[in-house]
Amino acid sequence: MSFKDQILEGIPSVLPPTKPYDEHINHAPKRKNILSDEEKKLALQNALRYFDQSQHAELLPEFKRELETYGRIYMYRLRPDYKMYARPLDEYPAKSKQAAAIMLMIQNNLDYAVAQHPHELITYGGNGAVFSNWAQYRLTMKYLAEMNDDQTLTMYSGHPMGLFPSHKEAPRVVVTNGMMIPNYSKPDDWEKFNALGVTQYGQMTAGSYMYIGPQGIVHGTTITVLNGFRKINKSPEGNLFVTSGLGGMSGAQPKAGTIAGCITVCAEVNPKITQVRLDQGWIDEKISNLDQLVARVKKAKADKETVSIAYLGNIVDVWEKFDQDHIHIDLGSDQTSLHNPWAGGYYPVDISFEDANEMMANHPMLFKEKVQETLRRHAKAINKHTEKGTYFFDYGNAFLLEASRAGADVMADNPTLGREFKFPSYVQDIMGPMCFDYGFGPFRWVCTSGKPEDLAKTDQIACKVLEEMKTNSPEEIQQQMADNIQWIKGAQANKLVVGSQARILYADAQGRTKIAKAFNDAIAKNEIGYVVLGRDHHDVSGTDSPYRETSNIYDGSRYTADMAIQNVIGDSFRGATWVSIHNGGGVGWGEVINGGFGMVLDGSKEAEQRLKSMLFWDVNNGISRRSWARNDGAIFAIKRAMEAEPNLKVTLPNIVSKDLLNSI
Repeated sequence: MSFKDQILEGIPSVLPPTKPYDEHINHAPKRKNILSDEEKKLALQNALRYFDQSQHAELLPEFKRELETYGRIYMYRLRPDYKMYARPLDEYPAKSKQAAAIMLMIQNNLDYAVAQHPHELITYGGNGAVFSNWAQYRLTMKYLAEMNDDQTLTMYSGHPMGLFPSHKEAPRVVVTNGMMIPNYSKPDDWEKFNALGVTQYGQMTAGSYMYIGPQGIVHGTTITVLNGFRKINKSPEGNLFVTSGLGGMSGAQPKAGTIAGCITVCAEVNPKITQVRLDQGWIDEKISNLDQLVARVKKAKADKETVSIAYLGNIVDVWEKFDQDHIHIDLGSDQTSLHNPWAGGYYPVDISFEDANEMMANHPMLFKEKVQETLRRHAKAINKHTEKGTYFFDYGNAFLLEASRAGADVMADNPTLGREFKFPSYVQDIMGPMCFDYGFGPFRWVCTSGKPEDLAKTDQIACKVLEEMKTNSPEEIQQQMADNIQWIKGAQANKLVVGSQARILYADAQGRTKIAKAFNDAIAKNEIGYVVLGRDHHDVSGTDSPYRETSNIYDGSRYTADMAIQNVIGDSFRGATWVSIHNGGGVGWGEVINGGFGMVLDGSKEAEQRLKSMLFWDVNNGISRRSWARNDGAIFAIKRAMEAEPNLKVTLPNIVSKDLLNSI
């Protein structure tokens, strides 16, 4: 069967043969045995409802083995035979070009070069899933191939509920992931209900079909590292950034350090993903011996090199060894998946990777104890370095939150609302006040033609727009504009593309709108093919997350989720091609609500109207919330937006005198 025929087939009427378990693929860890015997029967019933009754007797023992062996029913047998990657738009069987673009983005999320655990349909973060099983994938792709522009596909946590009548201006797809009743968002609730096959953890851009590989976070990480060195009044040259995590998005860190111009040491315990990052060029060198690592870092410091080094081993050993051997760390962080601490997001020290995986699945309480012991030891080692001048920041992966829950020494001596920890979140000190408050965030686009030359043209278009804007930009955002121009000029040389021909660029609402319009004009002139617009959920407006995206909100509202919900509702009727809203994300299940979108540009006047309406709202919704929280940069930015758009009228805060407050 051709690729198109296989898509249109959906769930096959004749079962394909079973597939061998491929040991060469980076697989998800075995999930813990959490279901009762009756719940296991329910999970099997739930899985078999995708198939005709005539197939149940054959599939039942197979699915039972998967559930017992892996803790989940992935339906490996249904994994397609064709190669998984983002094909050019015209290669998809589709009645709707918008639907074809969504198919392209789904396949990009599952590309072996992009996805962390592709056979388990997990894109990044250890549990960030596009679908829960391969039947869902097949059925979704069939629906997208059949839909027209008067229909909307409704996605319930990976399950395609169906095509519903709508209209041309409605989103083609509406995605929800993990939207639990609030009292059922504990970590074990995810384990249980995911194993039952009724919900999933969509992370941020995994379950919303907008992941573009580590590039998606490289730009933000580069800005973070650059501004981290600015904060301590040091040049990156010859100075050291130490962190951990090379899987999924955290793999962006060494590349960002190289672009910023420093020495980066990034520890990772998984040998497969470490080799992948080396093969992809995201790290320069791999070292597995601590003494060799110390010698290499000393040489890099002496020669003022720009180099990225992966240490294959536990990050705790690095912090302790560098303290023992007097290696000064200038910037320190951590980006292991501590939103997922008990299921492969963080590994205990002094235990092999293989033994830790066995313990995780078969002795989960002991594994949890070892992880918490390691977190206490990790924090103790960091504290020794910060006493010697290291600037450490939490990189939004719930490191400080989980360390505090483990009893580690990470709490502030004099805590205040929003400043409970002795170390700041990077959003609190860097990204929030320097970028998000001014409306700058991770705008991204994908060239659906699959042509590198189209991506190069869009880079040129975006650069030209930004350079023109910078000449008239206010002083308050000149640094942001300069950093973004430098980024886009170096994008091609830094070889950031993994999977689809995609780009990320931090921009504000005005920049996003101008760039998008310029793309749409180029499409209308047949200079480039269709373009998909999107962003990371980690942005100005899309995410309510008290320990990350909204951690620099100090009016008490950082635990509310109105902004993310308003964002996705507003995007849906202002022109988005698809929208998504998730429980869970980079900091954990039950810890964040985040929303995303995708928008297809086809060169039409209607697309121009949609981009102007939606992109303006998508950013200024968040700026207005940040302004109401009394953030100075946001007050400046929303006043500027109101001057530019007469129909925008936002409630501004009245500032209370500190002397008056202190008098009561």
